[in-house]
Amino acid sequence: MNISLELLQLLDAIAQRGSFAAAAQTLHRVPSAVTHAVGKAEEQLGFALFERVGRRAVLTEAGRSLLDGGRPLLEAATFLERRARQVASGWEAELRIAIDALIPAERLYPLIDAFYAEGHGTEVHLSSEVLAGCWDALLGGRAVLAVGAPGDLPPGGGLMATPIGSVDFVFAIAPTHPLAAEPEPLAADLIRRHRAIVLADTTRSLAARSAGLLSGQRVLTVPDIEAKAAAQAAGLGVGHLPRALAEREAAAGRLVIRQTVEPRPPITLHLAWCSSHRGKALRWFRERLAQPEVREGLLAD
Repeated sequence: MNISLELLQLLDAIAQRGSFAAAAQTLHRVPSAVTHAVGKAEEQLGFALFERVGRRAVLTEAGRSLLDGGRPLLEAATFLERRARQVASGWEAELRIAIDALIPAERLYPLIDAFYAEGHGTEVHLSSEVLAGCWDALLGGRAVLAVGAPGDLPPGGGLMATPIGSVDFVFAIAPTHPLAAEPEPLAADLIRRHRAIVLADTTRSLAARSAGLLSGQRVLTVPDIEAKAAAQAAGLGVGHLPRALAEREAAAGRLVIRQTVEPRPPITLHLAWCSSHRGKALRWFRERLAQPEVREGLLAD
């Protein structure tokens, strides 16, 4: 093959600097070496790469076509070298973070912005998970860090976790729903007669979990917590919502909050990670997420 990354780099330098001599300075080579390299490349390719216009070296049409097509290769090679150096220094090429649906992803954005501001080249991938999904993402290799993993750590080892707080739930329904006219507290047998709005568990291998669902109750499954609130506001069913979300919707008149005989207990959320992972990006996020003010921001009303 007559086209190499070295040749493309040489063409790019000459095109940008305008002469063989100036390109030689950029590449830390002597001008005669640059002239020889271009002449040899033209001989092997069978066409001219440059023409003289006054004192400037200007790419021929064929030379321009070659450089334009080769620039993505130069950029890819530069990226690969930079990423390899990054990995060799202990910084992961990518960091996959699973976020439970109870925590809005945008609450992590200031932390990610601070990470990028420090010049770290690790690519961050976020995914939204529901119920057992965060734990499953860690065990299945889809993530190495989970923010807000709910409930108990699954058996089997390989994971570490620390609580970051808890979320309170209240029973919320549309103002026009039949249960809105019933006296409080609402009994389970009465609630069971009405359709429940539930989130789809995103686990792939662990046993799917359910939350706030009564035995024998009909269900409508929705993809995320905002869709659940909207479905309940539309009168499509009933269910528990995080207190802050329910109170926001109640203040807007879209939902009403009702007491139940059997309240749903708060759920503990965890910061969890793969214990075998030793990357610096994971450590960076773990250290920041251990700060009380950051954790409070994740769970703020």
